[in-house]
Amino acid sequence: MRTKTLLLAAVLSAAGAATSLAQVYSVNAVGYVNKTIPVGFTMVANPLNTTSNTIGALFPNPPLFSNFYKWNGSGFDIATFTPGGWDQPAITLNPGEGGFVNTATAFTNTFVGEVMQGTLANAIPVGFSIRASQVPQAGPVDTLGLTTLATFDNLYQWNGTTYTIYTVLPGGTWDPSVPSLALAESVFINASAATSWNRTFSVNP
Repeated sequence: MRTKTLLLAAVLSAAGAATSLAQVYSVNAVGYVNKTIPVGFTMVANPLNTTSNTIGALFPNPPLFSNFYKWNGSGFDIATFTPGGWDQPAITLNPGEGGFVNTATAFTNTFVGEVMQGTLANAIPVGFSIRASQVPQAGPVDTLGLTTLATFDNLYQWNGTTYTIYTVLPGGTWDPSVPSLALAESVFINASAATSWNRTFSVNP
């Protein structure tokens, strides 16, 4: 029985609506997220924790010859979906991490798993990394818990064609504005010092 529904700050609609970007339903702390991935490159994140946070399990049936790119700190590890499945199915995508999906055909991917709860810490290393919210929410990054970056650190948000670059200013404000993330979206962060994206989260009222 559905005992709790998460009403998250994202573009949500009834099941089957063609205009929906994402749908979220939850039974207690277990549920699924439907995310539409358009043609081209899209920065994605895994919004729910599972027993197998690998691309083989998380993206079981994308269009043939779709690619997944995961940043390793100096370059990308690249996997391709072939007629026999992913050529590197063990590449991980844990909640809080991110990567690019490149597809020639738009598709909807369904993530199934548990909402992460409690005191959460997502390590951000020095330099460039791809990071995301560890919980299935959309909204301004400060609301989502990203408040520990240093002055003049940057966040790069991909819009499908290029990056919008946001910079932390003295006092913790952002230029040109506070970045806002969609559900299951990841971003590049360029940090001058190692830090952590921290969040305390619960689905309980």
